[in-house]
Amino acid sequence: MAPDKSTTARRPATGLRQFLDPEQQRDWIEGKADLPDTEERSESLELRFKYIPRLQKLLRRPQAREILEILGLYGATCIPIPRRSERHYWSVSCLPSTSDKPLARVNASWMELFTLYADGDDVRARFLVHLSDVTTDRSLEQGHVDEAFLERCVTTPEDVSCFFPGGADMFGINVRSSASIRRFLADRRALGAIRTFNLTHMNRGRNAYQASHCYSLADYMLGN
Repeated sequence: MAPDKSTTARRPATGLRQFLDPEQQRDWIEGKADLPDTEERSESLELRFKYIPRLQKLLRRPQAREILEILGLYGATCIPIPRRSERHYWSVSCLPSTSDKPLARVNASWMELFTLYADGDDVRARFLVHLSDVTTDRSLEQGHVDEAFLERCVTTPEDVSCFFPGGADMFGINVRSSASIRRFLADRRALGAIRTFNLTHMNRGRNAYQASHCYSLADYMLGN
């Protein structure tokens, strides 16, 4: 028996589909729309106080200024309706206790989106995107990665490298130096790939990393 279309239509929307229809999401990915966000933030004082010591420790690092500025740029350009979706659909961790020793990490659903690391007194970044957004023909062929495009997105070709983290349509990009990270985030195609991947995972449902959200670090991402 065919499914009842009226029942299917009544299924609750998941993730950001509750707030943004497909056209709004597509226009935002393509840079054609500024999405209306809320002014208020849903805040947990317990979490805010819990991670203040970690932020204070981060601020003593020589990379602190670059970290905060890059996170501010990422929050303003790479996360849709960041205030409305904060913690429940994305989160940022400060000095998370993982073996790779990151300085900050942005997550959504069960997925890492963006990570910053120390690189001497400078920083390096790790982005995750869909492989099909960085191949020459939008295929899932690893040998078709558009290396020329990636090299154009940074200040020097040596600042970018790639890896395959697993999954048919996943691609990892390492970018060294704050200057190259900023240039990468300013490239229209690179930004579109980041936005597409972020929306994919924010649409999958609630963020699994809510308990590690650092509100004090998110303040810099949200311009507070």
